Amino acid sequence: MEPLPNAAEGRLAEAVRRMGQAGFETALTGWLRRSVPCDNLIVLAYRDAGPPLVLYHQADDPKVYGQLDSTYLAGAYLLDPYHDLHQSRVAAGLYRMRDIAPDQFQRSRYFLDYYRNTGLIDEVTFVAYPAPGLTLNICLGRDGTSGQVFSAAEVHSAGRIAPIVTALAERHWSGLSGPAAPGAGRGDQAAGLLRAALARSHGIRLSPRQAEVALLILRGHSSVLIGLRLAVSPQTVKVFRKQLYARCAITTQAELFALLLPLLKSG
Repeated sequence: MEPLPNAAEGRLAEAVRRMGQAGFETALTGWLRRSVPCDNLIVLAYRDAGPPLVLYHQADDPKVYGQLDSTYLAGAYLLDPYHDLHQSRVAAGLYRMRDIAPDQFQRSRYFLDYYRNTGLIDEVTFVAYPAPGLTLNICLGRDGTSGQVFSAAEVHSAGRIAPIVTALAERHWSGLSGPAAPGAGRGDQAAGLLRAALARSHGIRLSPRQAEVALLILRGHSSVLIGLRLAVSPQTVKVFRKQLYARCAITTQAELFALLLPLLKSG
């Protein structure tokens, strides 16, 4: 019987052969795009200190990664729901953006000022842990190229191959390492960066809780969701928000984002 040249299994075999060698990323991408058709793919390694490492990316539409260096890696990544998974140390496996995003994600400044400019309309991500302090994300996206979100069957297929994807990724990238942050894994790195940068650049001193609330607002969490996350009432969250805006001398979320993002870049 003649072998099937486009079979996903053949592409998986090539990825296995290339593991730990040059060409692995291309082989892995070939298998993933055959198994779960996508318009773009990126491999990021989130660290406990510093911006994520971009290990590989490919897109049919170059607009998807047009602001990757200038905005995302410069600081916006700290507001990404997938970075929040790194902070939380979730279990390895498959995660879909629409399932993990905050309840008001599409009203957040991160979404309005960055995410929607990428053209992404859906994402599924394989989360793996190749080394201490590192979270590897292999993100498969859909954008205007296809104009279609992932179907339930496609998400199911991605979930079935997730153990294979994470095992391959963890073995291939096991040699990665990143700088450790003081207190890594405890609390939110971005909140500490924000407090330090505001004090240094503007003389604005926020409490740890006010900084947490600021970041959760920008990530798209409602007062109810912030309250659940911080174990306080929505009314208390509104008090924190009012204090935050007063201390920063601002009145809108857009102003908060404009103040915050340059500081995260410099932090």
